[in-house]
Amino acid sequence: MNDTLASLKIKVLADISNVINKALDLEQSMGEILAILSDNLSMKRATITLMDRASGALVITASHGLSPEEKKRGVYRLGEGVTGMIFETARPYIVPDVHNDPLFLDKTGARKVERDRVSFLGVPILLHATPIGVLNVDRLFDDDVSFDEDVGFLTIVATLIAQFISLNEQVEERVDELKRENVSLRYRVSKEIKGPYIVARSPAMLDVERQVERVAPTRATVLLLGESGVGKTLIARVIHDLSDRANFPFVKVNCASIPENLLESELFGYERGAFTGAVNSKAGRFEEANKGTIFLDEIGELPLALQAKLLRVIQDREFERLGSNLTRRVDVRIIAATNRDLEDLVEQSLFRQDLFYRLSVFPILIPALRERKEDVVGLLNHFLGKVATEYGRQIAFEADALDMLRRYDWPGNVREMENLIERLVIMAETSRIETHMLTPLLASNGSSGDTGSFSDGASPHHSLRDIERTEVINALKRVGWIQYKAADELGLTPRQMGYRVKKFGLESLIASERARYR
Repeated sequence: MNDTLASLKIKVLADISNVINKALDLEQSMGEILAILSDNLSMKRATITLMDRASGALVITASHGLSPEEKKRGVYRLGEGVTGMIFETARPYIVPDVHNDPLFLDKTGARKVERDRVSFLGVPILLHATPIGVLNVDRLFDDDVSFDEDVGFLTIVATLIAQFISLNEQVEERVDELKRENVSLRYRVSKEIKGPYIVARSPAMLDVERQVERVAPTRATVLLLGESGVGKTLIARVIHDLSDRANFPFVKVNCASIPENLLESELFGYERGAFTGAVNSKAGRFEEANKGTIFLDEIGELPLALQAKLLRVIQDREFERLGSNLTRRVDVRIIAATNRDLEDLVEQSLFRQDLFYRLSVFPILIPALRERKEDVVGLLNHFLGKVATEYGRQIAFEADALDMLRRYDWPGNVREMENLIERLVIMAETSRIETHMLTPLLASNGSSGDTGSFSDGASPHHSLRDIERTEVINALKRVGWIQYKAADELGLTPRQMGYRVKKFGLESLIASERARYR
C-alpha cells in the first residue's frame, strides 16, 4: 500500500469515527459512513445488510448508490447469494467481476446495465465473533489495488460499525426503559390527581393494567380481545394517552358499522371523480390519524378484499386513495379490537393468516365482568359518581342494592353497567338507590341474548333491554306518541329520547301510531 492511500484510509477511519461520535440516528449515520467510503476510496456502491429479527431475513438497512426501489429489493435468506453466504460463514468474499460469478445474484438490479468491470467485496459485521450483518462494496476493477488490502480495511470499518450498532441498541434499550418508567410514573400521578384510568382490583385486570403500561410507550401494534362491552375502547384510549402520541389524533373506526362498499374510501380516502358523488377529494381515517393512533374496532368484520390493503399499511405504512396512483405514507400506531375468534376465522378462510399475525404482535385479553367480581363494586361507585356529577345529583347506593348489583353476572359487561347506572340516577326520587328499583330492571337467569343471572340464583325477570323498551313505548302511548312529551315524562332530554327511539327501532311504530291520530 502506498503512503498516499494509507493516509487516505486513516482519514476515512477518522471521518467515520466522527460520524459515530455525533450519531443520533442509526440508519442515517450508517448511510453517511457508506458515503465516506464511496467518496474517498472510489467505491461505486456500498450497502450495510443487517438481520431482521422479525422475519429472520437479511435486509439492506443502509445504502449508497442505490435507488429506494433497488434498496427495497435487497432481502436475502441465510445462505442465499454472496451476502447470505458471508453472513452464514462469517468470512469475507471477493468477486473480481460480478458478471462472471454465479453466486452473485444482483437482487437489487443495480448492475444489470453496466458494461464496466465491477468488483464486489463483502465482509461480515461481527459482534463478539457472532455475525450481525454484512458490509458490501462495489468498486471498478483495478489491477493496482490489492483485494486483500481492501478486505483488511473493510474489516476494520465493519468492526467500527458493529460497535456502533451495539452501542445504539444499548441506548435504545435504555430509552425504552426510561419510557416505561415515565409511563408508569405518569400513570401513578394520574391516579392520584384524576383517579385511575382503569378501575382494577382483580388479578386479571391488574395484569391488563401492567400490559397496558408496558406496551403503551412502544410502536407495537396491539390487538384487544374480549366480549362486547368489556371496555376495549377505553383500553385503546389509555394506550394512546400513555404513549408519546398522546398529543396527536386518536381516530376510532368501527369496521362493522360502515357499509362494506364505503369502508375502503372511509379508511383510505378518495380523489375527486373516484366514484359517482365524489365531487371533492377527501382524506381517509388513516391520514387523519397521522402521527397519532388509529383504533380499528370490530376488526373481525373487515371484508377480505380490504384485508390485503390493511396488511400493506401495517407492514409499510403506505397506501393509495381510491381513484389515485399516488402512494401516501403515514406514521400511525394501530390498535385493533374484536370480540370474535380470529384464529377460527382464519381456519374458515374468512380472515387472512398473515394479517392475523401482524395484528397479534401484542394481544391483550380483557376479561368479562363476571370473571372479575372483585372489580364490580369499584366500577359501580365509579360510574355512579360520574353520572351523578353529570346530572347534578347527590346519590348513593343502599347497602342491599349494592349487594344485589355485586351478585349480578352482567352479561352486557361494563357497557350494561354504565347504562343501568345512568337509568337508576334518572329514576331515583331520593338520594338513595334502593333494592325495589333494581328488581324489575335486572336481567333474568336465562341463557341467551340480553339475559343474565345472579351468581347465587334469583327469580327470573325480563331483560333490562326489554323492560327499558317497554317503558319507552308505554310513555309514548300515554302522551299520544309525541317524543318530547314522552321524554319529559321519563325525565330524559329530547336527545336522550331520540337515542332510545333509534336504539329500540321504534321509528316506524311511532309513525304508524301517529298516523292514527290524524
